[in-house]
Amino acid sequence: MLILTTVLTTGALTLSACGSRDDDSGDDKGGSNGGKKTTVVIGVDAPITGDLSALGLGIRNSAELATKIANKQDLVPGIQFDVQPLDDQAQPTIGQQNATKFIGNKDVLGVVGPLNSNVSQSMQKPFNDAKLTQVSPANTGTELTQGDNWKTGDKKRPFASFFRTATTDQIQGSFAAKYLHDTAKINKVYLIDDQKTYGAGLAASFKDTFTKLGGKIVGADHINPDDRDFNSVVAKVKKTGAKAVYYGGEYPAAGPLSQQLKDSGAKIPLMGGDGIYAADFIKLNKKAQGDLATSVGAPVEQLDSAKKFISDYEAAGYKDGYEAYGGGTYDAAWSIIEAVKKVVDDNDGKLPSDARAKVLEAMSTVKFSGVTGDISFDEYGDTTNTMMTAYQVESGKWVPKKSEVYKP
Repeated sequence: MLILTTVLTTGALTLSACGSRDDDSGDDKGGSNGGKKTTVVIGVDAPITGDLSALGLGIRNSAELATKIANKQDLVPGIQFDVQPLDDQAQPTIGQQNATKFIGNKDVLGVVGPLNSNVSQSMQKPFNDAKLTQVSPANTGTELTQGDNWKTGDKKRPFASFFRTATTDQIQGSFAAKYLHDTAKINKVYLIDDQKTYGAGLAASFKDTFTKLGGKIVGADHINPDDRDFNSVVAKVKKTGAKAVYYGGEYPAAGPLSQQLKDSGAKIPLMGGDGIYAADFIKLNKKAQGDLATSVGAPVEQLDSAKKFISDYEAAGYKDGYEAYGGGTYDAAWSIIEAVKKVVDDNDGKLPSDARAKVLEAMSTVKFSGVTGDISFDEYGDTTNTMMTAYQVESGKWVPKKSEVYKP
């Protein structure tokens, strides 16, 4: 049974998998104190409300599940893991406020999230300054780990505190272009993005590879992600003779865009990245049949390594699905748990007073078999797992068509 407690340092709700909580505020954070356990909180930042809440709720639940399983296994003796979920509403300003709240809670030793790359950009520096580990299961903006000049080959890691279990837009956009050109045999594409960090970066990566393969970008446009009337851009698409639309953005706009495209008589597929790979894309689009998406990793339903995660998630009774990032979120939370374990093991079974810095230091050594495969991080904090999957909507659901370990 979940017991709800309040973290007074932040005013935020903490979900606890069991009732034991050590509120000792002294420097001695020993895990054995009259039977009490030391609380370690893992923050979770995601859009829990709003248009992207389907993905955000899957992130929140999956991170919470990881802590519940770690507690059940008594993975780190003397340590009680809790989660502190905060809603960023997919807004960078709110994400930055949440980062301040996490930093202010001394029990938070790592943060999972966020969903959006532009939100992450507002959180990275505060976390880095506080030596607070951040692991995103969904951020794919390449510059987050490799710097703004990565395209020229000048890769420099901006923030040592940032890690991710999702691969980059450089890989995802390139994989999508290769799939559309080589497998789907489409060579004329109209390119659209929502001008946000994620969408623009994904579209740029797609364009670079697609044109190198001999494909032609017959037109390009930008939209406002809050718009839902796309008739003007649809009219432009029809005039070009495009055989597909590639959209860099997320499902709240992609669904209506795709349907309006088909309603206009243009019977061509829309393809996007993991931002549209969600059940809600199909709910928002009555004519989604044939549309395409890429997502990081292999379908968890097809992985032996994910069977226990799926079973545990169902047994936990969450009413919201784990969606595209559930497996990666579980692995992100578990990587923080593994780092905490190493720090405690190296300190005679106790949590040191400089636990945040020690956990961050331990992250570079984390390596385990996770839900989505083998988990470890390279020198930039990127996942070493570059598995990608292409999906297509068939009979009202996303169906995996091709999975491969992909490197541009």
